Amino acid sequence: MSDSAGVAAAVEALRQIGYYLERDRQPTHRVKAYRRAADTIEGLPAAEVRARRRAGTLTELPGIGPKTEAVILEAMDGATPSYLTKLENAAGELTTAGTGMRAELKADLHLHSDWSDGGSPIEEMARTAAGLGHKYMALTDHSPRLTVANGLSRERRLQQLEVVAELNKKLGDELDGFTILNGIEVDILDDGSLDCDVEILARLDLVVASVHSKLRMASEPMTERMVRAIANPHVDVLGHCTGRLITGERGTRLESDFDAEIVFEACKQFGTAVEINSRPERLDPPKRLLSMAVETGCNFSIDTDAHAPGQLDWQVYGCERAEECGVTPDVVINTWDSSKLLEWAAS
Repeated sequence: MSDSAGVAAAVEALRQIGYYLERDRQPTHRVKAYRRAADTIEGLPAAEVRARRRAGTLTELPGIGPKTEAVILEAMDGATPSYLTKLENAAGELTTAGTGMRAELKADLHLHSDWSDGGSPIEEMARTAAGLGHKYMALTDHSPRLTVANGLSRERRLQQLEVVAELNKKLGDELDGFTILNGIEVDILDDGSLDCDVEILARLDLVVASVHSKLRMASEPMTERMVRAIANPHVDVLGHCTGRLITGERGTRLESDFDAEIVFEACKQFGTAVEINSRPERLDPPKRLLSMAVETGCNFSIDTDAHAPGQLDWQVYGCERAEECGVTPDVVINTWDSSKLLEWAAS
């Protein structure tokens, strides 16, 4: 195996290990260790990696320790690293339910890259989504006010549009027509307005609007806040509507208080889909509210809200809940072809 091929194999093995650890909800620091090691050796000339391997100095590089070094050495020898094999063998189905709905999905419409608070580049997220069988995806990095999530300024958003255009030229050929849609997860501000100017919103293919602040607002103003956002002609999807957290590293958080009947009726009247958020710590909306939205006649979007490639596989959790609550594929907007989705969003 040539030096360059050996290094490429090591980078791929390290990223695959990161993928399986993310999928299995392992602690963030463990995932980052393997992705950081991949970034380190990918950024070096292959000849230097080979020389360090021979000299036994790989662990002197930032982000490479004994465990990641072992993966690199095995991969450069042309073998599948034993740790990767172990993870692959242990990676069974996340759930046995929801598979029927999952088979109908053509996209994930809420995910993040390292442009905001995601952990991986846009291209890696796209390649992983395509590998999971999607035909397209919506890149929905955060809006500017959410500074804790590195929300994109106007200038960075415009730059991202150019980057996505170039990636679509590249990936369309390599991934059988796979397409990245330009999207945003825009903050719903306290008064229901959106944290993004109209000109930018008009240029995007898909807008997910979510509440991220003042989650304990009283029911009446919270309901008014959400309805105003839902009625905005640029908003296509209402993201994680209750804002709850039920498990995970961030702890737990109660649902926001709002009049769900009014909110879901607004979603129906204004053509805004209700997101079924598949993140294990969210699983939002709760089943009682999801059933209410079904009875109201809403459309839905089943999304991962992924912040890393391995989390893109979590979509089946949302599919499971959708099936349990009577959601049918025809009202799930990401079962549609991209042309139908774009026409719906534009209308």
